Amino acid sequence: MRIVVIGREGQVARALAERAAKHGAKAVLLGRPQLDLADPSGIEDILRDTGGDVIVNAAAYTAVDQAETEPELAEAINGIGAGVIAGVAAAMRVPVIHISTDYVFDGSLDRPYREDDVVNPLGAYGASKLLGEQAVTEAAEDHAILRTAWIYSPFGKNFVKTMLRLARDRDEIGVVADQFGSPTSALDLADGIYAVARNLLDKPQDRTLRGIFHMAAPDFASWAELATEIFAVSARLGGPSAKVRPLSTAEYPTSAKRPANSRLDGTKLATIHGISLPSWRASLVPCLERLIRESGAA
Repeated sequence: MRIVVIGREGQVARALAERAAKHGAKAVLLGRPQLDLADPSGIEDILRDTGGDVIVNAAAYTAVDQAETEPELAEAINGIGAGVIAGVAAAMRVPVIHISTDYVFDGSLDRPYREDDVVNPLGAYGASKLLGEQAVTEAAEDHAILRTAWIYSPFGKNFVKTMLRLARDRDEIGVVADQFGSPTSALDLADGIYAVARNLLDKPQDRTLRGIFHMAAPDFASWAELATEIFAVSARLGGPSAKVRPLSTAEYPTSAKRPANSRLDGTKLATIHGISLPSWRASLVPCLERLIRESGAA
């Protein structure tokens, strides 16, 4: 299986590259400046020249707060660009897997979100990702849209790496305690994406395998609970740790409003695709082991 991954430096793209051999696949990563979703001219030629059995769009404008002042750029990349990728995939007659987000929801429900729950993004980033979902659905029948949340990994920028960095200089760190979600390992997500890709290729006529699915860790936490676990595990491994001071969202204002409930229900993915990701607590340990080892902190 040869997959073409849009997005070269992001957490999911790098995880897909690292996990390729495990799944007997070859991952070809495309990104800026060669391929820029903000400038769709030339995308079709690049993808046709590259070839592939499946296209995975893991590229995105992810600066949630900055999107409030750059909504057009977020919309161009996350919305219009995503639709262009899906349209090219359809023309090439290959499946497209598009990575989306929990931020398409407003967080007002008191349970984990299912795929058929009403979408109502609170900010420009979520709105741009919803536009992308709609564009992909319209452009390509052979698609799987995978909503995920709170991604962490040994790569790039993420909450786990930020907490370790802050703990090297601080004894106490304030962390929001009234927003809840599904912390998800990018490496686990990559394994799930490969499994979905294989299902799409093996059963090209099965419409139930197409559509929107939630792919995230099955257990939940607040940001403060996640930080507490990070520091507990890090301390056991000889890495940096700090005391967590719980904050309310009101005490930690941001430009973009975040959903209080980002929990995602993965029942549909498990039932139809036979895929369930591991617990975030289990996957956090090897991630921290690697980060601490690579930083020389232990």
